[in-house]
Amino acid sequence: MSGSDPAPRDSASDPAPDPALDARPQLPADPALRGGVAILGAGDIARTAHLSAYRHWGVGVVGTWSPGAVRGDRPPVRDEFPFVEREFATPEELLADDAVRVVDVATPAAVRLPWVRAAVEAGKHVLAQKPLTSDAAGVVEVEEILAEADRRGVRVAVNHNGRWAPPWRVTSLLLRQGAVGDVVGVTHLHDKPLPPLVGTLFDDLEHMLVTDYLVHWLDITRLWLRPGRVVRVQTTESRVPGQPVASRNPWSATVLLTADTGATACIRVVGDAQATSGGAPFWVHGTQGTIRGSVLLRSDRVELDRDGDVRTLPTPGAWFTDAFAASMGELLTAIAQDREPENSATDALETVRLVLAARDSAAGGGAPVDLAAQGTGTP
Repeated sequence: MSGSDPAPRDSASDPAPDPALDARPQLPADPALRGGVAILGAGDIARTAHLSAYRHWGVGVVGTWSPGAVRGDRPPVRDEFPFVEREFATPEELLADDAVRVVDVATPAAVRLPWVRAAVEAGKHVLAQKPLTSDAAGVVEVEEILAEADRRGVRVAVNHNGRWAPPWRVTSLLLRQGAVGDVVGVTHLHDKPLPPLVGTLFDDLEHMLVTDYLVHWLDITRLWLRPGRVVRVQTTESRVPGQPVASRNPWSATVLLTADTGATACIRVVGDAQATSGGAPFWVHGTQGTIRGSVLLRSDRVELDRDGDVRTLPTPGAWFTDAFAASMGELLTAIAQDREPENSATDALETVRLVLAARDSAAGGGAPVDLAAQGTGTP
């Protein structure tokens, strides 16, 4: 879930951006290097986001395995996506197919790591859904899997698709260019309603806001604070006026981050915000300028404020579903270029550690968690 906007948007008429600030998916030019993908666990999100994005951006899908389709609970994937070459009867059949180069592991989180391991042991590259894991034992298991991936010469990436939400991606590219100097602070605000939560599986997750809803926000903020390392995390949660008694999790959360550079960040969900046309605005303040923007609910925008000039930048595309193609595209491009992808599992583990620290702080009633003291400051 992670605060996503479920409504895809047609981006065909969007203006072309500056090539240096192009947030659109980047994939290998050779169609053969864009293919060989199989989806293990083709459930709701795979059908509404992954397959829609792959179809639009020319990612070749060898096949899918969907337990619902196998049982007959859901229509076959190929009924809606005929570009998919086949539907596998079992995950083992999918992993044994020599035509499969990359496995998109889209199973539920509780069974995700065993299938990531199985794909690696089958010699396949992997794009795993986030979060990779939700506990410290899982971090150790991921490290073991990555050691095996290194031995087998395969890449493991994580679908942190929020990194390619167009306004966030443009912001990341601006920061790489030093557009605002050194980052001083990052601020995010949720000026939007919460999705339905009462009675859902998400409400069964302890500290749901920081362990699921805000994972993309924690991930992108960690990246924007670079080269600083997050060394301190403090999370406060509260139930809010009007929140149903039946809801299990607090609806308000504030996460404060401090980097070893002295830069700080704040991520704030006020609750079920009542907004006619909401969004998720953000600010990145630097020593030489400011970036302002917003994502979701058709609020996408980015402006650069520097040297007395405010410039609005194009943000073609949309988080849903272009960013899903971009995440897979980065892995496919990294495989073609024999390098680590930006969204490597090694990098994603640092976000996992940050999420776990934010959860521990919330569980401790808002007591700060000192990552530096643990030797796990997140790069």
